[in-house]
Amino acid sequence: MRERISWNVLVPLTALVTLASTWGGGHPGPILSAIEAILLIGAVLAAVHHAEVVAHRVGEPFGSLVLATAVTVIELALIIELMASGGNDAATLARDTAFAALMITTNGIAGLSLLLGSRRYGVTLFNPHGSGAALATLTTLATLSLALPTFTTTRAGQEFSPGQLAFAAVASLLLYLLFVFTQTVRHRDFFLPISQKGQQSIFDEESHAEPPDNAAALRSLGLLLVALLAVVGLAEQESPAVEKLVSAAGFPHSFVGVVIALLVLLPETLAAGRAARQGRIQTSLNLAYGSAMASIGLTIPGIALASIWLKGPLILGLGPTQLALFALTVVISVLTVVPGRATRLQGEVHLVLLAAFLFLAIIP
Repeated sequence: MRERISWNVLVPLTALVTLASTWGGGHPGPILSAIEAILLIGAVLAAVHHAEVVAHRVGEPFGSLVLATAVTVIELALIIELMASGGNDAATLARDTAFAALMITTNGIAGLSLLLGSRRYGVTLFNPHGSGAALATLTTLATLSLALPTFTTTRAGQEFSPGQLAFAAVASLLLYLLFVFTQTVRHRDFFLPISQKGQQSIFDEESHAEPPDNAAALRSLGLLLVALLAVVGLAEQESPAVEKLVSAAGFPHSFVGVVIALLVLLPETLAAGRAARQGRIQTSLNLAYGSAMASIGLTIPGIALASIWLKGPLILGLGPTQLALFALTVVISVLTVVPGRATRLQGEVHLVLLAAFLFLAIIP
């Protein structure tokens, strides 16, 4: 008997074939949009599965890094494509998407992970050295790239001058690479999962499971990239429908960036939630902060390079409401990370902050 092809192989390939066959064909009709939405969800679930296979083979924190970096690189391509076709209307798309990713990861993914972990284990444990280093790097990246343009005076409005943009791009990329070196080489032990005390965690039971061989890991890596490409491509295909829904609902056009970030970050959200339920809270925080750092540390240099040929302004500076939410998020995140342990209250506080961000994105 022939071996059956599993769903996590069939769905990403089907999604990619559907994407390739419909790319450039205009706005999809309602039936095709529904099919693409189903394939989008399936590709997200497949991406989570293959990311976990790769993570089991290479170990932490490399597994979290692979997923965060792969998603961000493809997300960057999506942002550049939308900016190239959107003209002046897309001037704030990079800022809106990057800031939405920052809020979703630091408050949504981190908060959900802490809530799920604390519901199972009471008090969640993680390494404050690793999480603190990630949070410090993330805060610096966001301040240099998203907060400073609001206060610089060389250009009017919330724009960087070309020299300032080049400096922010180089500094962002350098900070991200320095963090990756610290996370994977110099102080890798700071980012390894910590066993939860008081109850036997699923992580303890699975940590001795035999990792997949190199062939299986490489196959999952390839399918992970296929799934992520399908996720971002189908999200772009669905963006006209999303824009119509946003407009019909009376929401600001900037909310499109929030929807894009929500769709693209679905794989990390599901992977982080699963890790939290298994007692690997550090892995969840690695995914949350690592995704935010990659979203800024790789997106800003890419956008700076693309601005050479992209027409129209590039507005990166945050508005007053966004700055207030960013400052509050940093303060609350520091108070969460420093003790190295958290209860469900901290998770709930972060989720309330995410709800505030989404509400104010709809009603500025």
